[in-house]
Amino acid sequence: MNESIFGHMEASLQDYLSTLSTRVVAGGDHTAAELARAELPRVVAALQALLDEHHPDEQGRCPTCRTRLFTRAPAPCRAYLTANLCLLMTEDTDTRQYR
Repeated sequence: MNESIFGHMEASLQDYLSTLSTRVVAGGDHTAAELARAELPRVVAALQALLDEHHPDEQGRCPTCRTRLFTRAPAPCRAYLTANLCLLMTEDTDTRQYR
């Protein structure tokens, strides 16, 4: 049953993100501004909650990503690494695209 619940959650999230992206790109400036005001705070809050859950310890390691009791957690963890790569490392490419 957990797989079906996860599958439903995953499909719902993918649909939400896809719909949001499509509406922002296909809509006009007014639509994009309305969506940004309404949805951007929710997306930022979701990402912040995820990063808060993966906050590194004193050694810079993620206790959430540790898979076994006596193993070392990855540093940086995949949640922070992915967020950094997607949001900050592609920043130059994204800003050139909209000029």
